[in-house]
Amino acid sequence: MRSAPLAAILIAMSATAAAPSDTARFQFCWIGAGGFTMEGIIGFPGDLLGTGIITQDDISEFAIWGYHNGLPVGSWNMRDRTTETSWTLFFDTRAMAFPMGGFFLEQSYQEWNANGQVDDCGNPGFGFNGGNWAQDVCIDNTWIRESSIDPDTPLPTQSMDQPLSCESVLPLS
Repeated sequence: MRSAPLAAILIAMSATAAAPSDTARFQFCWIGAGGFTMEGIIGFPGDLLGTGIITQDDISEFAIWGYHNGLPVGSWNMRDRTTETSWTLFFDTRAMAFPMGGFFLEQSYQEWNANGQVDDCGNPGFGFNGGNWAQDVCIDNTWIRESSIDPDTPLPTQSMDQPLSCESVLPLS
């Protein structure tokens, strides 16, 4: 019977998945303009907690899901990146937030499957850019101008054991 070995493999895999991990995992919610939002997950080695700024080279898990008025418009996962993918990430492990403002040398620039022109996320595709002009999204290789918000708008994270509530991170302005 083939089902017994498969069942044993599935049980072993679920036990491994439930085992304690040294990965620090956090979730976040971005509130853009025009009804655009984005949810995401970031994971990195736990020994990097409290060390300051880390980059895309330190990340072990990253995924984003975009919405317009609550309806899915696309997603992106770092496992999907290619040599053509725009992929720059800065994360502050002390503040538990993505530094924003849009300046690479200040480590406040974000490029998650969307370049500075916000027009290279694939078709179909989804991406986010935190540049010095705005924070905004790309859908199907198109900059979604109406999603743009102030480049300095904070983007904090929260622990995975809390329900993700976009209302709790609404921009103050």
